[in-house]
Amino acid sequence: MEVTSTGGVVVAGAGPAGLTAARDLSAAGVNVTVFERAPQVGGLARTEAYRGFRFDIGGHRFLTRMPDIHRLWEETLGDDFVKVRRLSRIYYRGRFFDYPVNLSNVVRNLGPAESGRIVASYLKARARRSPDERTFEAWVTSRFGRRLYETFFKTYTEKVWGMPCSEIGADWAAQRIRGLTLRTAVADAFGRRSRVASLAREFHYPRLGPGQMWERFADLVVAAGGVVRVGTAVTRLHHDGRRVDRVEVGNGLMESVPAGHVISSLPLGTLLERLDPLPPPDILAAGRALRYRDFILVGLILDAPVTFPDTWLYVHGREALVGRVQNLRNWSAALVPDTRRTGLGMEYFCSVGDAIWSRSDAALLDLAARELQVLGLAPGARVEDGCVIRQEKAYPVYDSAYRGHVERIRGYLARFENLQTIGRNGTHRYNNQDHAMLAGRLAARNVLGERHDVWAVNAEPSCLEDQPAGG
Repeated sequence: MEVTSTGGVVVAGAGPAGLTAARDLSAAGVNVTVFERAPQVGGLARTEAYRGFRFDIGGHRFLTRMPDIHRLWEETLGDDFVKVRRLSRIYYRGRFFDYPVNLSNVVRNLGPAESGRIVASYLKARARRSPDERTFEAWVTSRFGRRLYETFFKTYTEKVWGMPCSEIGADWAAQRIRGLTLRTAVADAFGRRSRVASLAREFHYPRLGPGQMWERFADLVVAAGGVVRVGTAVTRLHHDGRRVDRVEVGNGLMESVPAGHVISSLPLGTLLERLDPLPPPDILAAGRALRYRDFILVGLILDAPVTFPDTWLYVHGREALVGRVQNLRNWSAALVPDTRRTGLGMEYFCSVGDAIWSRSDAALLDLAARELQVLGLAPGARVEDGCVIRQEKAYPVYDSAYRGHVERIRGYLARFENLQTIGRNGTHRYNNQDHAMLAGRLAARNVLGERHDVWAVNAEPSCLEDQPAGG
């Protein structure tokens, strides 16, 4: 796959994957144009501002085992790439549990009797390990025991995905909690250094939120002669069955753009629907069968300078619908413009059209304020204002059928010589930012004549972000 003289490189989507590909290509002197449907760059990793408060859409720790990616982050932001001490806990039944799970903390919170039951359940599961581990429930129970599964995995995971753990594929657990065992938790409790990335005690973060990184990437693309157009969607990809020769873009008035190569981070189903001619019915059906979980962030502004000490809290219990709560100041003080106030991000996992998604912004602000009181996370503080940010297709769902659908789509797309799909939704894989960036870099190298399989990125995780298996 090499650069051709007919048309430049069209990049569909200005998230971490697309912008990394565009940055590398523009730096190599390639004619590249990035089209982004949203009014700003960053995709799922953008930062949104309201009254000077900057809200991170989902919480993005910059943590990687790839030295080249970390070096690129540092080179891009310099002194604006700050180091943050991690404190993330689980809120469950009115108590705070360390995350990653710390055995001594669990014993203090649950008491020796319940802790003993957890250990006994674990030993029983290890002695009678089930050969059938096709679901999230079976995979986790087999490794941790049913008691620990029901305490620290089940309720949160079902809140995130909106479906029983018995319907979630084991791929999800294998990808997100690989390497974390009761043994590593015990070692961590006694201060022994763990080699599991998800136990990291600190991470890096852009001073003004993750969007600052991707805004800077866009600036670098433009400075090198490339083009970044926001508010402009790729609506159609014309092809002859082997190559895409042009794309149509625009929101309203359509424009035709010649394409030598196309790098797409569009959701797979969306990409298929925009091919002209359309793929065969079975391929379209596979794309339409892929499922996603959507997301709402309710940003709250409180009249208190300090609340809880965590960067992020995971709310496991059923007493509140909120799944996670970000404390903006503890990520970066620069996210909060007023030292007398606090900014919180209340995260709700939902699906378009369901009861949470369908609430009005006013109703969501009221819900978040009430749940903050129920959880007791900001005693004495008053919610002064807030905003609501909705994100569709935030998380690709790993249900029992997704792998077959993806393989069929991948087989069909392999016929195109100049079309590559990358990123979280472009491969229907829960990639972190470093995975997305690596895929973008490999896609750029393919355009320049190398041969890399972008689908292989994160097939074996290179970095596990610090978060429970649910999300």
